[in-house]
Amino acid sequence: MMLRARAPLATTAFALGTVMALSACAKEGELVIDQGVGITSVLTLCPAVGIPDYTGDVTTFRNPADTSVASLDVSAAMTGLRSTCNDTTDKVFSEATFTVNARRTDPRGARNVELPYFVTVVRGGNAVVSKRVGTVTLAFADGQERASTTAKAGSYVNRADAALPADIREKITKRRRAGDADAALDPLADPEVKAAIARTRFEMLVGFQLTEAQLRYNATR
Repeated sequence: MMLRARAPLATTAFALGTVMALSACAKEGELVIDQGVGITSVLTLCPAVGIPDYTGDVTTFRNPADTSVASLDVSAAMTGLRSTCNDTTDKVFSEATFTVNARRTDPRGARNVELPYFVTVVRGGNAVVSKRVGTVTLAFADGQERASTTAKAGSYVNRADAALPADIREKITKRRRAGDADAALDPLADPEVKAAIARTRFEMLVGFQLTEAQLRYNATR
């Protein structure tokens, strides 16, 4: 499952091979890896947060069989996705907030539009751990074409599942001296280390709960 460019997996949190400049010390539970030349990598207990491709927008039509502009009813988009994370307990809790902006083609009359959205936790890039569906309500006033609202989505991850085993942490953080047999080896290139990191990487994905027809429309328009 791929993420949109505005919130790609590689930039929402550390994934294997990702490096980022840090302006402050890592929090407790995070593993900081010195890559040299002032660059460090962070392995965190908190999941990456993003919107999967083609699920950040939804379009409804007055006639579901007619997807022409003349039949368009409401279009909406998620934006401003932000997250907070509490990794101080056995259950790591993440909460995402986002804004939904919508536009309708017929502004006559007051109208409420309910749109379903999902929050899914994925482990290792492909294993779905949990999924919940909620609803966001947009209130259009009489004569108003546009409406906006905010919503929240939360998820839990077992701390033990998101933490690297002690032996893997030792492999990554082991001090290597010039002349050692493994001095020139990148511990992150070790297949065992790669596999362990993959198992501890979680993503919290948020998007509109689309029908197959709506997903197909987003992917092909």
